Amino acid sequence: LIVEDEEAIRSGLMDLFVYHGYEVDYADDGRAGLDKALSGAFDLILLDVMLPGINGFEICERIREKEREQPIIMLTAKSSDEEIIQGLSLGADDYVAKPFSVAQLVLRVQAVLRRSRVVQSQQQTIALGEDVELDVLNLSARVGSRTVTFTRREMEILQYLHANAERPVSRAELLNKVWGYARDLDLETRTVDIHIAKLRRKIEQNPA
Repeated sequence: LIVEDEEAIRSGLMDLFVYHGYEVDYADDGRAGLDKALSGAFDLILLDVMLPGINGFEICERIREKEREQPIIMLTAKSSDEEIIQGLSLGADDYVAKPFSVAQLVLRVQAVLRRSRVVQSQQQTIALGEDVELDVLNLSARVGSRTVTFTRREMEILQYLHANAERPVSRAELLNKVWGYARDLDLETRTVDIHIAKLRRKIEQNPA
């Protein structure tokens, strides 16, 4: 599902993904995008931030209230750190800044789709120290006396870091193993840092 109000960009994206063999639906404003996102079944939602009616942030938040496993990539203004941080904090899997490389966008969509189809670990619970217990299947955790919830991407990060707890894990490794991006992909992104900061706020007592 492509949610984009600028006709030239929307048409170009639709042609691009049809060319690559995808079935594509679209919405040209926020209200239609939200309605389709909540009522349909989509492998991935490509969501612009600046939309008439309802902006992309609210749409992302509403989707996450209903479905924590839906892959979402947000389209943000290139220079707007605030948009990037807000979008990822609301649960987007990744962002692509405008103007974007068409080839890189396709690679990132393919990577997110590929990771979303990977069968997850059959281990249902994972203990992170004494105070945190992950419930992998329900995308949640007990943190002391609190219960917190995660998106699928956040849970994948925690699973990978737990499985490799005996050694340092780099940003590039997380992008490769969790997001599925090729190691040689020339990518400047704050996605990992923002996801890690959000996870620390959720599971640490003093995340500063």
